[in-house]
Amino acid sequence: MSSPDVRFYGRRKGHDLKPGRQRLFDETLPLLRLPDDVPQDLSDLFATDVDEVQLEIGFGGGEHLVHQALTHPRVGYIGAEPYINGVAMLVAGIERESAATIRIFDEDARLLLPKLPDASLTKIYLLFPDPWHKARHNKRRFVSEETLDHFARLLRPGGEFRFASDDAGYVRWTLARATRHAAFIWTAREPADWRTRWPDALATRYETKNITGIKPAYLTFCRR
Repeated sequence: MSSPDVRFYGRRKGHDLKPGRQRLFDETLPLLRLPDDVPQDLSDLFATDVDEVQLEIGFGGGEHLVHQALTHPRVGYIGAEPYINGVAMLVAGIERESAATIRIFDEDARLLLPKLPDASLTKIYLLFPDPWHKARHNKRRFVSEETLDHFARLLRPGGEFRFASDDAGYVRWTLARATRHAAFIWTAREPADWRTRWPDALATRYETKNITGIKPAYLTFCRR
């Protein structure tokens, strides 16, 4: 899938996949990949009954996504990630843990958002996205007025957009745009609300490494 309106920045592939991962990528990923024609009822994507569907954008190695699927077996999950090595890691995790409620979109998530039905999601996760530190690259950040408009359309009333980052500039960027968007309310009432990881969340590999040494911020925005 491609679009003349979306330009991808970043790596698509790292080191060569080991034979086992390559086999999973070639043989198992096609069974998990989101179809081109996304159904109006997203629950139809899953072989087991689910009560709701959630989306994780940029799932990295997929550890948080698999954890969520195992913790909430009645929830269906869509993971969007263009990095081939991360996708292969997720497919391996799905097979290892027999996680039956995950579908994968292995392209830029901005190509996926317009395909999803209105009010079809209860949560959207964006955890530790590339902060694009340089000012001239800020426009590459995933959070924008346009993507927030998509989130507002896709989330049900009361649904959540969850964002985490250890980059203070990106945290401020996201707060500024989400709090002025008419569809969202920042749920924090005290510092602990944004300094503490969500109770049902799992620390990602990036978060565990704590590359920057800065304590992350965990922001929750509720769809009005």
